[in-house]
Amino acid sequence: MSLSTLRDKVVVITGAGSGIGRALALRSAGGGAHLALSDWDAYGLAETVRLVEQAGASTQVPKVRHDVVDVSDRAAVAAWAAGVVEEFGTVNLVVNNAGVTATGDFTELTYEDLDWILGINFHGVVHGSKEFLPHLIASGDGALVNISSLFGLVSVPGQSAYNATKFAVRGLTEAIREEMLVAGHPVTVTCVHPGGIRTGISRHGRKAPGLDGARIDALFEKKLARMSPDRAAEIILDGALAGKARVLVGVDAHVIHHFAKLAGSRYQDVVARITSRMPLR
Repeated sequence: MSLSTLRDKVVVITGAGSGIGRALALRSAGGGAHLALSDWDAYGLAETVRLVEQAGASTQVPKVRHDVVDVSDRAAVAAWAAGVVEEFGTVNLVVNNAGVTATGDFTELTYEDLDWILGINFHGVVHGSKEFLPHLIASGDGALVNISSLFGLVSVPGQSAYNATKFAVRGLTEAIREEMLVAGHPVTVTCVHPGGIRTGISRHGRKAPGLDGARIDALFEKKLARMSPDRAAEIILDGALAGKARVLVGVDAHVIHHFAKLAGSRYQDVVARITSRMPLR
């Protein structure tokens, strides 16, 4: 049995304090779901809760639980998951959405930068999947959604660390889906690959020394981030309820993904030539 509606279901969302996570929370609440939200940013998370309640969801019906959680902290995620299950009794949909960027050539990024982005983007998804998956199985109609990226399908220079984490999320998610199918568990598993979405991910990310952070942020926000978080959330939730294995979000995601499939490994040469004309220092 697969998840077909959000009404009266328990939806867990990480990175709910802004961007796609906030939009997912608002859309899920609008669909009648109970929410368990987390973010490392207490202020952003509180604003999401305020907006959810303002949109018509009270803290009783549907219920809204919110916790400040660092998804890179395994013990913190385990404690959060236990608290969510104790309060709601079940979990139906989990969206591992929390993510960050670290921009810069691989030779310029520090080990601290690499540990930071791996901890949030990959280990955060590992922790969320590991802690909640048994409860999704027990629910009888569970859905696991892990947010990768267009950069989990193609690589770009200056995003080696981000690429690594998002390719890892893709591999993990696709394997979990296969395992659910083999075991016959009632859980659909969806890997999501958003293109440019209008969020603050670039502004809040790390940049290697010598890079022009303002120029990078402006390039992302004015040229690349075409889709609203709300539209992205709609596509993601529709894909989850349909039980899709892969969801591409945005025209850019579709176009670049199909171009890379047609070009094979030569897409890397094309991408290198294009990005060499975009000075970021």
